[in-house]
Amino acid sequence: MEKELKQLIKTGEGYHLEFKEFLDKSLLEEVCAFANSSGGKVILGISDQGEIKGIKADNKTLSRIQDVLTRLEPKLKTEISAIDNLVIIDVPQGEEKPYGCSRGFFIRIGPNSQKLTRNQIVSFFQKEGRIRFDELKNEKANFKRDFDKEAFKHYVQLSHITPSLDQKFLLKNLDCILGNDVLTNAGVLFFSKSIEYLILQAKVICVLYKGTEKLYILDKKDLAGNIIENIENAILFVKRHTNIEYRIEDTRRLEVPDIPDIALREAIVNAVCHRDYFEKGAHVMIEIYDDRVEISNPGGLPSGLEAKEFGTKSVVRNPVIASLLNRADYIEQIGTGINRIKNAIKNHGKGEVNFNYNNFFSVTFTRTKKVGDKVGDKVTIKVTDKVTDNQRKILDYMQNNVHITTIQLSIKIGISNRKIKDNIKKLKEKNLVKRIGSPRSGYWKVINLYEK
Repeated sequence: MEKELKQLIKTGEGYHLEFKEFLDKSLLEEVCAFANSSGGKVILGISDQGEIKGIKADNKTLSRIQDVLTRLEPKLKTEISAIDNLVIIDVPQGEEKPYGCSRGFFIRIGPNSQKLTRNQIVSFFQKEGRIRFDELKNEKANFKRDFDKEAFKHYVQLSHITPSLDQKFLLKNLDCILGNDVLTNAGVLFFSKSIEYLILQAKVICVLYKGTEKLYILDKKDLAGNIIENIENAILFVKRHTNIEYRIEDTRRLEVPDIPDIALREAIVNAVCHRDYFEKGAHVMIEIYDDRVEISNPGGLPSGLEAKEFGTKSVVRNPVIASLLNRADYIEQIGTGINRIKNAIKNHGKGEVNFNYNNFFSVTFTRTKKVGDKVGDKVTIKVTDKVTDNQRKILDYMQNNVHITTIQLSIKIGISNRKIKDNIKKLKEKNLVKRIGSPRSGYWKVINLYEK
């Protein structure tokens, strides 16, 4: 008998090792448990006490074992070997969990294999990503009562979807309704009037603290709108309570925030997109301190993504939510968010970003100055013609993105699309902005904006 095998037997049964004296029906349960856990070995011919009894390890026995293992669903490739009068079955960790047999689902708990109860099976399926929260129907939702037509219309505009398409047809193809007009959880998150009752855990909670600890709350907002409203309002909350440094380059005024817009937006979108919505006791949290901003969501790395693969491989926990956000240009390309955050911080040249992914996933942006501290030398700009605060914001956004749409301006500034168009009309009358080219394919030109 090989020396290594003898030493293994001496260690006794454990999480990765099971002894069986005989070949019986329970063998498949042990293999099932190892496949659903981290893999392991089953050694036939040894008693539970570790005493070597031996077993007839001929071709007939090996063939019987192979026949038993074919009853595992889904199929799993195992290695069977015979050493002297022992048979060793090497069971890998399964890549298509959960695995089951005729007697149910089993998992390894310490040195024992345990049959899963109904609730444990549901939890296991959720953990392994075999049940997708966003694909399930929402039992509380009533389509006629809860569906928000304006939110749907806004989403169609953001996604550049032909508005003439039948509403129900489009919702079904977006995986937001099932038969008989039943809203899925994704449908509720994007197109309900309020998520507070239908999916309580989907709220986004924003908090501003005084100092660097959770002691004194200066401002707090519980965001319970649809997922796009929550993203935009969360971004506005952070921007409202963090510093902006003003710099002048030529005749243009540039706003340099504590956290670059790209990084902030990516972190918040990632939090609402990839959180574990089965966890009902926690929310997405956005917490602002004097020295940092923390954005966290329930659920660490999704099943199938190892820590060493973080930032290089994409595993989507909520594929419907991710797809819907991608259509609306909130996700540029699925799987690139972490690198976009890192690159944005690097190019920003101030502050750092750190990631933590245990039971919660969190992104922490450091801040160089406390709230209320002077940040650089703020420069007062004299505008050539008097404009309102919203009009100034419109001009600033147009300078940074000449192709920005009125809908995007509406979201960023937090006023209606109609008011955006009214303000642009007034800016045109003041000769501060022009539209170059067609309304659809043209661009904005900001002219004669600031005096030196």
